[in-house]
Amino acid sequence: MNAPDAPAPTAADRPAHAASPAHASDELRAALSEAGLHAPVTGGAADADVRIGPLPPADARQLARLIRTGTKRTLKTTRALREICAGHRIELPGLRVRQGRITLGPVRVEDAARLARVLGAVPPPAVRPAPPAGTDAAFVGALLGHVFPEATGGGALSVSVREEAPGLLDLGAIDARTARRLVRALRF
Repeated sequence: MNAPDAPAPTAADRPAHAASPAHASDELRAALSEAGLHAPVTGGAADADVRIGPLPPADARQLARLIRTGTKRTLKTTRALREICAGHRIELPGLRVRQGRITLGPVRVEDAARLARVLGAVPPPAVRPAPPAGTDAAFVGALLGHVFPEATGGGALSVSVREEAPGLLDLGAIDARTARRLVRALRF
């Protein structure tokens, strides 16, 4: 027996929450409303600039609590990463949370090399001649990029050499889970 073909679902058949707002300002307005916060949100058609209007103090406190609660684990992981790196004398001055990910930021080549060694990279033999400036940064960047996924169980890290500052590397962003695995790797 052949079942009759079911008609394709239409927009009216889909749940209302499945559609995402067209603009960032609409998305923010909806999120604030769902949280019980009432604030005027404005944004242009291209959402070039989204603004939240004046909030009553109680709503401002509630919004701050919601943000902190939503980012608590990521912020805690960032603090732990900062502390463990400081314990290894690895400076990550650009370490911060951006858009839900942990950005490691610019780092001196010496600190990147120390991070690679702590993660298990084998240092090059001492008999090897010193590479020219700039090549050292590329070598350390490649070494760190190679050892990082092994140490964190698969998490990738983008590493790039700063052309205008050969003594610095730019380390990319990682998700909070990879950062927690990095903290564990640095502990042992």
